[in-house]
Amino acid sequence: MLNRYPLWKNLLIVFVLVFGGLYAAPNLYPDDYAIQLTGSRDVFQVDQPLIDKVTSALEREGIAFKSTELTDRAGLIRFNDGETQLKAKAVISQVMGDDYVVALNLAPTTPDWLTSIGAGPMKLGLDLRGGVHFLLEVDLPKAVGQKLENYASEVKGRLREEKLRYRKLESQEDGSLAVKFTNVESRDKAVELLRKEYQEFVVTADDREGSFYTVVNLTEQAIRDIETYAIKQNLTTLRNRVNELGVAEPLVQRQGRNRIVVQLPGIQDTAAAKRIIGKTATLEFRLEAKSGASSARTEVYEFRSELGRKATLEKDIIIKGDNVSNAQSSFDENGQPQVNITLDSKGGELMARTTKNAVQRRMAVLFVEDKERTVYKSVNGEQVAEKIRYQEKGIISLATIQSVLGNQFRITGLDGAGESSELALLLRAGALAAPIYFVEERTVGPSLGAQNIEMGVTSVQIGLALVLIFMVVYYRVFGVLANIALSLNLMLLIAVMSMLSATLTLPGIAGIVLTVGMAVDANVLIFSRIKEELANGLPPQSAINAGFGRAFTTILDANITTLLAAVILFAMGTGPVKGFAITLSVGIITSMFTAILVTRALVNLTYGGRQLTKLSI
Repeated sequence: MLNRYPLWKNLLIVFVLVFGGLYAAPNLYPDDYAIQLTGSRDVFQVDQPLIDKVTSALEREGIAFKSTELTDRAGLIRFNDGETQLKAKAVISQVMGDDYVVALNLAPTTPDWLTSIGAGPMKLGLDLRGGVHFLLEVDLPKAVGQKLENYASEVKGRLREEKLRYRKLESQEDGSLAVKFTNVESRDKAVELLRKEYQEFVVTADDREGSFYTVVNLTEQAIRDIETYAIKQNLTTLRNRVNELGVAEPLVQRQGRNRIVVQLPGIQDTAAAKRIIGKTATLEFRLEAKSGASSARTEVYEFRSELGRKATLEKDIIIKGDNVSNAQSSFDENGQPQVNITLDSKGGELMARTTKNAVQRRMAVLFVEDKERTVYKSVNGEQVAEKIRYQEKGIISLATIQSVLGNQFRITGLDGAGESSELALLLRAGALAAPIYFVEERTVGPSLGAQNIEMGVTSVQIGLALVLIFMVVYYRVFGVLANIALSLNLMLLIAVMSMLSATLTLPGIAGIVLTVGMAVDANVLIFSRIKEELANGLPPQSAINAGFGRAFTTILDANITTLLAAVILFAMGTGPVKGFAITLSVGIITSMFTAILVTRALVNLTYGGRQLTKLSI
């Protein structure tokens, strides 16, 4: 019988629509504006008396709140709107002081029965949800300098292995290395050795003031390679750190020669984000200097956890943090925090080679961090801000080597579980190949994001209303059925994007508006074909069947070419362009389903199996 779907096909359509409705439903529950309270250190716990203290302060100021929650590590206070949230933050910050972190947040309101089946709302982009935007600058000269330091240690080792005695090796102001030898024979052998083993070096012999020097410079290509590596490694490390933060759909990309853009949707605690993202913390493993060692080959450092305590270490670095392949925080047998370290093959080899001859000596773990501070100077009577960049190093562990170390060992002496987990995170995410500094910082508040959402929803509503009116006026009953299918298409589009954890942005909303028009376009082709078949004298039931069947090829071709264009946009574009491409691609797929199958099912239910003399189309 014409225009009747079998039962299984009707049940399949119903199942897809019900399934889509369930996974689209969480978007009906918008996030609450909230403030999150956490201790700045582990010793400051968030408990119920603290929550009561905060709520009492809010009540005194006449600030209304919806509810409070308490978890193992944090407290959460929900509010009705963003304006109240901002007022409350000022009050709570004053009450809490510096011992607690008071952060703006967005708290989910999805019912438990939906979250239990894995349903959740669409993630919103920076322009809709709010968040932070950072522009970072990579210190490329420092990257070259750090690489040169590593080469200096390697060169020293090779010269010792070849028994080529030298007086000193030092860095020059022009960025070169100069090795001073005791005689010309050793100098010439060193020149030959370094030229043979290091293609990235320009090695020259130099006689100065009666002394014999080997001067080592990096080639231009080597410098470019180091800079390129530094940018790529920093991009990888920053992406890893952002993933550790649990940010959905972040943007981390290169801008220009030495800058990186980072966008974190939904993050309002900029201090925490900057602490993790911008921290250039890494480790250096060094042996403690022997008694009576030359001051030219040693350095004195303080302990980070014990003021006034110092130790003298060798300048030579055994390995750095970039040799760490994995790091996990845990507790030792005494309940003290520690970090379990796993080195890569090169790091394990260097560690074993050094500790083989250093059993019963002490090895220090040096915590290295690049920092930046702003100082103000008076210039022509005006205060001018100047940023000073410096490096801070402190010993976190100094332990006796009991046996030869391999690629696995542990670090103790950390200041609490918070520091051990953060250090493990930074090492696990990878060390930065060069320091980075914050050039620009912007915060998009939730209130501005809410305005963007409101405007976006309004645009979808207006576009949808115009299409609905046109379809009903021009195609009558068939127009009504197409409108039902169009509404179901929007539901499925939202459901699929929610299940894919796709991020909705303003360009994504534009993609939804375009999808509305494209979904109706398929129905227009089908209905126009039905009209043509009726005009050619076919009976109504045959005209319906022919209209859906013969228009299918045209609809498929048009949608496949548009889908290909969307895929290319996604592959080649960045940021907002990707958001538009994702929404458009999903919309094309769901519109094919609703325009062809769902609309046909509704037409079948309305007209199928009946004796018809005319159609309302």
